[in-house]
Amino acid sequence: MQKLKHIAAGLILAGALPVSAMAQNLDLSDTGVLLDGVAAVVNDGVVLLSELDEQTKLIVQRLREENTDLPPREVLIPQILERLVISELQLQRAAQGGITVPDSMLNRALADVARRNGTTLGQLPQLLAADGVDYNAYRKEMRQQLIVEQLRQREVISRISVTPRELEEYLEREQGSSYRDKRFKISHILISISSAATPEDIAAAEQKAQEIYQRVLDGEDFAKLAVAYSDAQNALEGGSMGWREGDSLPTLFATIVPELAAGETAAPVRSASGFHVVRLEAVEGNERIMENQVRARHILLKPDEIMDDAVIEQRLKDIRASIMGGDDFSAIAKAVSEDPGSAIEGGDLGWAGPGTFVPEFEQVMNDLEIDEISEPFQSPFGWHIIQLLERRVHDTTDDVRQQRAIMAIRESKLAEETELWVRQMRDEAFVEYRL
Repeated sequence: MQKLKHIAAGLILAGALPVSAMAQNLDLSDTGVLLDGVAAVVNDGVVLLSELDEQTKLIVQRLREENTDLPPREVLIPQILERLVISELQLQRAAQGGITVPDSMLNRALADVARRNGTTLGQLPQLLAADGVDYNAYRKEMRQQLIVEQLRQREVISRISVTPRELEEYLEREQGSSYRDKRFKISHILISISSAATPEDIAAAEQKAQEIYQRVLDGEDFAKLAVAYSDAQNALEGGSMGWREGDSLPTLFATIVPELAAGETAAPVRSASGFHVVRLEAVEGNERIMENQVRARHILLKPDEIMDDAVIEQRLKDIRASIMGGDDFSAIAKAVSEDPGSAIEGGDLGWAGPGTFVPEFEQVMNDLEIDEISEPFQSPFGWHIIQLLERRVHDTTDDVRQQRAIMAIRESKLAEETELWVRQMRDEAFVEYRL
């Protein structure tokens, strides 16, 4: 259930606000029933006291499970409320942009959660209930997460460009970098700077970052300080950024983190979004990536109005028999195969690792012996016969790194761009706290 607990981290559970806060913001209806109150006005929307109450209990529970010391409630509550404000702003912006998540997309995401937890979508409500999570609330939270992710894809990720020069410099730099074969577990605290900050505001933010850094050096718990003071989106996770591959470190951290020892914290560094206090929690070396690969060729035929499945299957049986009798597989594939990508190569699919092909194709291919030709079978693309040509164990480390290069550059820019995006959204919003 660990995965479900992680995904449910943003879900709404039962309340935890002090009675005094509730009394100041809740009213009685005409029937004497206690009504919800407003914790913050956000543009033309609101964050309800019940949302703040429920999120507070959930986050306090999670921090206790992680053995993270809780900051005072007068520090924790504003952090949680600010997160809810940001979430409301993002959902408002998504609504204005016409971003929606239909039930079909939501159900696919939930089915994936169920699969990774060894169950089915139909059994997911029961599994969640055993963890104390309401299924309807879970669906709502998942839908909101998917909406925000689409918004972030549209407004942040899609705008991060990688120039040929950046790619070239990246590959050259990584070729000689000793840290690219390592993984780093890092945490950070952000003291943000508004886009309209004055020199005095910047100096105050820098002073605050320096004070936090000194408190870390004096032995205070980094995660507790992050929960209390960080303006980053991961503040309530103790500032944890999780494990990062060496070649995917954010640009700002790439020159800092590799120089730190595990457990060491770097002095504050400045970026466009503010001042960062970065801590290296742990480091480990990466092993070479060895992959079991196969090379096969196939012939694909697709049913149409003239030839149905039965006719196509029989035709492939005849083709298989002629190849077994001595006809050339490659020549026949070039002549009749309806896979334009491989037909020109005589049906050759090249070397491929696990997950390259659809499951129906991969299962048949993996069951073949070298040079064996399969019986005709069906996949979502049509009907196939496959001949397995070779197997090998291949070192794909360099191949994978080249494939990751552009993704790593984008990822290195993503955290900073996301913080700037969120900060700009927040600066432009009307927010009135009612606590």
